[in-house]
Amino acid sequence: MNDKHVGPLQVTGKLVDAERMKKESNFLRGTISDDLTDGLTGGFSGDNFLLIRFHGMYQQDDRDIRAERAEQKLEPRHAMMLRCRLPGGIITPQQWLGIDKFAQENTLYGSIRLTNRQTFQFHGILKGDLKSAHQLLNRLGLDSLATANDVNRNVLCTSNPVESELHQQAYQWAKKISEHLLPRTRAYAEVWLDKEKIATTDEEPILGDTYLPRKFKTTVVIPPQNDVDLHANDMNFVAIAENGKLVGFNLLVGGGLSIDHGNKNTFARTASEFGYIPLDYTLAVAEAVVTTQRDWGNRTDRKNAKTKYTLERVGVDAFRAEVEKRAGITFEPVRPYHFTGRGDRIGWVKGIDNQWHLTLFIENGRLLDYPGRSLKTGMAEIAKVHQGDFRLTANQNLIVAGVKEDQKAQIESLARKYGLLDDNISEQRKNSMACVSYPTCPLAMAEAERFLPEFITKVESIMQQHGVGDEHIVLRVTGCPNGCARALLAEIGLVGKALGRYNLHLGGNREGTRIPRMYRENINENDILQEIDDLVGRWARERTEGEGFGDFTVRSGIVRPVVDPARDFWD
Repeated sequence: MNDKHVGPLQVTGKLVDAERMKKESNFLRGTISDDLTDGLTGGFSGDNFLLIRFHGMYQQDDRDIRAERAEQKLEPRHAMMLRCRLPGGIITPQQWLGIDKFAQENTLYGSIRLTNRQTFQFHGILKGDLKSAHQLLNRLGLDSLATANDVNRNVLCTSNPVESELHQQAYQWAKKISEHLLPRTRAYAEVWLDKEKIATTDEEPILGDTYLPRKFKTTVVIPPQNDVDLHANDMNFVAIAENGKLVGFNLLVGGGLSIDHGNKNTFARTASEFGYIPLDYTLAVAEAVVTTQRDWGNRTDRKNAKTKYTLERVGVDAFRAEVEKRAGITFEPVRPYHFTGRGDRIGWVKGIDNQWHLTLFIENGRLLDYPGRSLKTGMAEIAKVHQGDFRLTANQNLIVAGVKEDQKAQIESLARKYGLLDDNISEQRKNSMACVSYPTCPLAMAEAERFLPEFITKVESIMQQHGVGDEHIVLRVTGCPNGCARALLAEIGLVGKALGRYNLHLGGNREGTRIPRMYRENINENDILQEIDDLVGRWARERTEGEGFGDFTVRSGIVRPVVDPARDFWD
């Protein structure tokens, strides 16, 4: 830490072991290079197990076969998940073809997983193939640096394909913010790209010698679409435009959804408005927010280390004043903005630049060739002919962007041929989402990705029975309380508690600006469906015109709104 900023608002006490690990890592190098040559295990040992996360990887194993391998006296089948850094989710067709080929030839599962952080993941890379994976990304002009652990992660940007000029300006700021807040250490280049060490001393002027107290997430949001779920993130820049030109941002700080089951010191929280800034101050303010959290965040308890807890402990006003001091600015009053929704507009949309954009619904973001639906092959075929770019959305979908009029029919034909475009997908399915969970996520308590498709089929049936089959409820399933599927911003959120059991949360809204409250704890699928049947029936009969499901559950008194999460989230 930079000692000149340590003061009375710094948490004191015994540091968690992660702080020792970061301090002793030699700026994130550890002994990762030595582990790569250890053929006795398929995994990483000691601190390296955590250090590789700073390089964009998680060590996982196939939990479906874990017990079987243990019986055979074998270690778990270790393999890595690798997550790309892709600010704003934009990737070229040529880059896509490169990652498609690698996924097919060098991963255990052969799939590409689109994440709700607007990037893609490879699952199932064996240790011996890791260097080739990073070197492939480097050849494609990509990397996986800082997509995990205690750094600023992949910066999200609204995928809005209509306001083309405004989107381009916002996207450029997402890239600038991402680059500005990256670690400066050369560890990534040295370990994975075989670059020689060119300096005797590393410096981390923004992140500090021990990096951030906890993960940090940033978004750039273009109203009226809240498709990045800004309230799930630590730092958010809400675009303010005049006559179609970006002039500045409203800054919101301190959102976050991860909790710990039964731990009332943890809670989900929406972000607080700090004020408006002109464009020229964007990077200075971003740096000031990060360094304030770096110096004031809790390093004695990782479950209380996120920015949301710092704001609750020191107060929003104190945190805002420190950001103003460090950035050398004074926030102006927040400029008016509003959100109307956060779903992706599936199908064709024509932009103001007269180019077409095709948003493809990718259930759970999993691109794989299924019987009768060769999704992964189809995307590769589109990439071979597409002359624009692809945009990965924060809802796990994919936009074929910048399609010229004379290419539109060819792109649509390929999308339909390979099952990527289906007119029969319900609005409910389009507005449902799950995290990866089993079999690869080591934190998973309950199924999510594998559970969601059939579960939504049952929910669709309920909606039809009550005459609301053409409408939708924002529904999300997360396999554990860490919040990857953003269930705690859903109208119906399921949070995994144990295999086959979930906590049922109700009362979020369609705009994504309200935390839902736990309604039933530790219940199975049949109980969940019975509750949904009863509640949807009431919604269909008793709602006011245009009233969303989440708003109805609050207005009717089914659940109380979460107003002050630090004090009433668990009530």
